[in-house]
Amino acid sequence: MSTIKTAMIVGGGIGGLVTALKLHRTGISVKVFESVETIKALGVGINLLPHSVRVLTDLGLAEELEQTGLPTAELMYVNKFGQKIWQEDRGINAGYKWPQYSIHRGRLQMLLLKTVKDQLGEEAVLTGHHLTSFENEKDGVAAHFENKKTGESLGTYRADIMIAADGIHSVVRKFFYPNEGLPKYSGRILWRGITEATPYLTGRSMIMAGYQDQKFVAYPICPDTAAQGSSLVNWIAELNVETMPDRADWNKEIDKEKFAPAFKNWDFGWLNVPKIIEEAEAVYEFPMVDRDPLPQWTFGRITLLGDAAHPMYPIGSNGASQAILDADALGQVIAEQQDQDAVTTLKAYEALRREATANIVLTNRQNGPEVVMQIVEDRAPNGFANLDDIISDTELEEIAVRYKKIAGFDRETLNAK
Repeated sequence: MSTIKTAMIVGGGIGGLVTALKLHRTGISVKVFESVETIKALGVGINLLPHSVRVLTDLGLAEELEQTGLPTAELMYVNKFGQKIWQEDRGINAGYKWPQYSIHRGRLQMLLLKTVKDQLGEEAVLTGHHLTSFENEKDGVAAHFENKKTGESLGTYRADIMIAADGIHSVVRKFFYPNEGLPKYSGRILWRGITEATPYLTGRSMIMAGYQDQKFVAYPICPDTAAQGSSLVNWIAELNVETMPDRADWNKEIDKEKFAPAFKNWDFGWLNVPKIIEEAEAVYEFPMVDRDPLPQWTFGRITLLGDAAHPMYPIGSNGASQAILDADALGQVIAEQQDQDAVTTLKAYEALRREATANIVLTNRQNGPEVVMQIVEDRAPNGFANLDDIISDTELEEIAVRYKKIAGFDRETLNAK
């Protein structure tokens, strides 16, 4: 048995809940503390890459994922005129052992929450518990919680270790890095929505159109809608905007006229971007932000995970997947280092993940695999008659392969696991 018997996880998002499932499997008693009173199926679409689907499959969730998400068939990059730059198969179609899923973030979170409660018990998740302070003690961690709405103290809890999975505005990260300040703003704003529409291309196609300062991303996310012959399309419109919205305004519903005119001519025939935007019931605004990679995640018996450790630009479909990989690495280290003390074990987890995720953060700042769209924009801003005159297949493939290796889903390596 591990020297770690109990764990507290701060944050009931995707990373925190998968971590709870992984640690439970190693025999650790786990409690998850979530600040909000009620966890709801909020958010829009995300992608789960094959390496994260492998982890969730190992946790016994393959059937539930198939019912909840839509397997992505291919990814296609096009320019602002809808001309194809690069297309590649994804998931099972690309020869991976596991699918890539496009899925509603809220539905995935509720699936994970149900699984945690079923396997660990209802009492394993405490909502309405906002972390206020904590201390490393000789034999564990003491954490103090309150009700954020009322200010009422909810007492002190202790465990052998504490995992901070409390997001980009992490209380724990701020404690160890008090002078870090606000997240770093990219200069770009994301507007996100979901629209029921006529299926485009294969009906399971993820497309990215445009270039760095003006981009449109779309992919269907609902198997139920697809079974009815329609398509529930998750989409993101992105523009360069000098001023970052105030944090209090993040994720607020906004008027489409704030950004829609910039895309008024983006009807590609096979995808009508203005119509997709117009027919969305609601649109939400987010700044595209990240934070600099950290020199250290682990402090005694406390460590960081997911967006608390490595928030990154939503490029390459990696955010949620990397949090899931963190959880897998932590569970793996605990299982393999049964005789090690807690501090050594957490440092071993950090050694597996800190540099790897830092590389992704920095690569995403250079647009990751989406750099191909900017290359084509720079070389052919008015479109092209022959793509080979602009960029070679070799250059395109090298960019795609390099990013898969950086992000940990190179097919041969992953399939060998």
